[in-house]
This record gives sequence, structure tokens and C-alpha cells, in this order.
Amino acid sequence: MRTIDVFRKEKKYIISQMTACNLYELLSKVLHEDVHNSSYDGYMVRSLYFDTIDDTDYMDKEEGYEYRKKIRLRIYSPTQENAKLEMKEKVGDHQRKRSLTISKEHALELITGKYECLLYYKDSFAQELYFLMMKELYRPKCIVEYKRTAFFVPENDIRITLDACIEATEINFDLFHTNINLYPVSHFDNVTLEVKYNRFLLSYVKDLLSACNKISTSNSKYFLARSMSKVNGISF
Repeated sequence: MRTIDVFRKEKKYIISQMTACNLYELLSKVLHEDVHNSSYDGYMVRSLYFDTIDDTDYMDKEEGYEYRKKIRLRIYSPTQENAKLEMKEKVGDHQRKRSLTISKEHALELITGKYECLLYYKDSFAQELYFLMMKELYRPKCIVEYKRTAFFVPENDIRITLDACIEATEINFDLFHTNINLYPVSHFDNVTLEVKYNRFLLSYVKDLLSACNKISTSNSKYFLARSMSKVNGISF
């Protein structure tokens, strides 16, 4: 397996369910739909996030540092036999995402803190993560799950996603469990609109997005999930 390395700009907005529904109808007529879109409900995305013992990545976000990173395992169905191991590094609106597909067996080993399996992959990214996660004592911290509807434009690697029903848990780290008990971490009417692109956003895509009222946000789903438990005094 080879690492996929992507550089893009990323902007996030909060919109209402009604606005998201109208935007879906508009985008579906003009842009390419992700093959996993079954309908407006989209498809499941489930991620398990790692952080250091003292929550360095979470605190970097809370303190508003310019450079931030997140390490996660991601799947799109509990029945998958593999997972994506990813690290996102962000500076302002620019982000770098490196992604490596690993086996389910190795994903389960990572969840239990056995990072040696990363040395099985003859890949510099896997080895970088091994030394980082060992040195900084990374551990699983939470699972975040939501419904995503996605569109894309090949030019400038443009990708637009609508994420709704964001839920999380800091108790169960079984990424492949078919029925995880999750609690909501977003308002029922909130949908996160993410706009990602290389270099610049094509004018006609920008015009499509300007048709909806949106509020700019910088909150990551990982930060949102961890913040919810801290604010509500949930103890784990």
C-alpha cells in the first residue's frame, strides 16, 4: 500500500438542515456525486482519534495554534476488512492529509497501543507515525460518527461535503462494532459544510455556494466531541 498525500485549502461552515437540503438539490444537478451517496442521507463516516496522554492535539486546537494535527483511523462500514490511517496537518486554511490503508487486524492492534505493526508497511509515512505515536505516547481518545453527502469536481481537486448527525463516544473504542452507543455532539439542525480545493475555487462552484446562508467555523469534529464531554462534565 502507498500513502496518499493531498494538499488542499479547507473551509468549514455551519448551515441549517433546510439550507443543506436545498444545497443538495442544487449541487446534485451540477456537480459529480460521490459514488457512495445513496441519497440526501449520504453514507456513514466513523473515525477513531488518537491523542497524547495530556491531549496535546486537542489543546493545540483550544489554544488556537496556527499549526495543528490530528491522527485517526477511519472506516465507512463496520464490516470493512481494512481502515484508513490518516494524519491531517493544518496551517490556517491550508491542510495536508496523508492516508494509508491498513488491514483490520493492524487497525485493532493500533487501538490496543501495539504500534509495531506499522513497521510492517515499507512506507515512510507509516514509520513516521510509529515513532511519533510511540514517542508522544498516543492513545485512543474518542470515536466520532456522522452522515456525509459528498460532491466533487475533478478540476482543482474540489470536494464539497455535507456532514450531519455528528455523534461520539469516549468509552467504546471498538471501531468495527456494528452498534456503538453514541451521544450527539452537534445541534440537530446543524450541518457542517466543508469546501476543499487546490489553488482556487472555480467561480461557478463559488456561485453555487453563495446561494446559501452560512456561518464560518473552525471547529473540528474531534474538538467538538471532546469539548462536549468536558463541558457537560462527563467522566470516563
